[in-house]
Amino acid sequence: MYKNILLAYDFNNTFNNVPEQLLKLTEHADDAEITIFNVIPEGELQTSVRYDDKHFEEIAQEKSEKLKPFVKQLEDKGLNVTVKFATGYIKQMILEEIEENNYEMIVMSNKRSKPELKNVLGNVTHKIANNANIPVLIIK
Repeated sequence: MYKNILLAYDFNNTFNNVPEQLLKLTEHADDAEITIFNVIPEGELQTSVRYDDKHFEEIAQEKSEKLKPFVKQLEDKGLNVTVKFATGYIKQMILEEIEENNYEMIVMSNKRSKPELKNVLGNVTHKIANNANIPVLIIK
């Protein structure tokens, strides 16, 4: 089905249901590529540099280590995985990543920070779903 999927990864969300959904989305596409994309927020980077003297590369390496079990889970299912990091405003960077690359679909996990709000989607998920020029699959 899909050969080039962007997975917008948020370390605060759960991605328990994502591997099975990705397997279904890439069915019959042996050369499918899943790009796990995480944006390190500008504020987090500034704080890290200022107080911990950790720069982008070091933060990305630490997050890459945290991602290893999830990446292994995807690879164990036979999926080809690439991990990318960026820094900036999350919504803007995800939309730029979509525009600059030939993704066929973006997959996101949804988390609402305030469950009592009447909006079903979180802020980032809502913005991406409204502005992406490709299909968006939101997995709970």
